[in-house]
Amino acid sequence: MFFLKELPSPEMISGFTGSSGGASPDAVLARLTALRDASLRLRRIDSYLAGHGFSQTQFLAIMVIVREPGRDGLSPAEIAERLDVSRPVLSKMLATMERNGLVRRVAHETDGRRSEIRPTDDGRARFDALLHGYFDALMSDLPAT
Repeated sequence: MFFLKELPSPEMISGFTGSSGGASPDAVLARLTALRDASLRLRRIDSYLAGHGFSQTQFLAIMVIVREPGRDGLSPAEIAERLDVSRPVLSKMLATMERNGLVRRVAHETDGRRSEIRPTDDGRARFDALLHGYFDALMSDLPAT
């Protein structure tokens, strides 16, 4: 997250340009503005999802499963490949999601050591119900600064 509320002026940035790799003050300010805007959007999304009992990572885990064409589930390794989380974090999160009735673990048809994670009917319904609001939070205008 980016927590700087008031961005520096181009004049202030120009005092630091020697340590900015030669970037212009306007280019640095544009990047800082993009970071702040992205952080505000992420906080808005986090707040929206938390109000409905989801973390962003849990929501995205279901999203990567349901967007996979022709498949009902993904292995934990496949989910980890699609999300920017470590396998231990993913394992703990999937266990929580399973306890909360959002996903279920299904044994692989031929390899008993492998499993697939599938959304439960309730998990899928909750995901579907939140999707519109998720995109609203992502796309709505940010407050003027």
